[in-house]
Amino acid sequence: RRRTQSSIAVSPDYRRWFLFNASPDVHAQFESFPVLRPSGERVVPVQAVVLTDAELDHTLGLLLLREGRGLELHCTEAVYDTLRGGNSLLRVLEAYCPVKWHPVFPGRDVPLGDGLSYRAFDVPTTKRARFGAENAPGRVVGYRLTDDDTGGTLVYLPGVQELTAAVLEQLEDSSCLLIDGTCWRDEEMILLGLARKTSRDMGHMPVGGPEGSLRRLAP
Repeated sequence: RRRTQSSIAVSPDYRRWFLFNASPDVHAQFESFPVLRPSGERVVPVQAVVLTDAELDHTLGLLLLREGRGLELHCTEAVYDTLRGGNSLLRVLEAYCPVKWHPVFPGRDVPLGDGLSYRAFDVPTTKRARFGAENAPGRVVGYRLTDDDTGGTLVYLPGVQELTAAVLEQLEDSSCLLIDGTCWRDEEMILLGLARKTSRDMGHMPVGGPEGSLRRLAP
């Protein structure tokens, strides 16, 4: 069974949807979720795309959304600068459709309508940046979504290298946590002969082991 990349879609009213990260298989994800399938005029009910970082696995799907009438994009300045001036992905996209950028500021609540809001938080990383500045604030973020009606919270954290005290604070009291599960062991990719880097070298905390996310998050 084929697996797709990490992504979520959230809606305050089941009519307007916000897509968190746009992966290269975004078409397959839309097809698997009937409410996001396009209408006869190539229109999908995605109001905006919200990005956690500028990784290709999380952004290449933006190019597949070029057939729409326009795109609203929520991301930090660091991510925007990388996509526009680093790998030029946004320059390519803008040749096909208009893009409206909504700057994301960690720590600031952003309403999505009907009592639903998100708040971004910084996620430290030492992963080498192929494009963009190495130490730019907001290079990688997670999101904490809150439903004011129920008080429920969801944390979306698809890329985390280490569970620092600041990151753990953002996970407190969350009703649901969706967190990086890229590798089980730190040396997994090396043992499989697929790469020369550890999981942490690639910006992903391993799930298993005494210092893995599973044990750290057990409480």
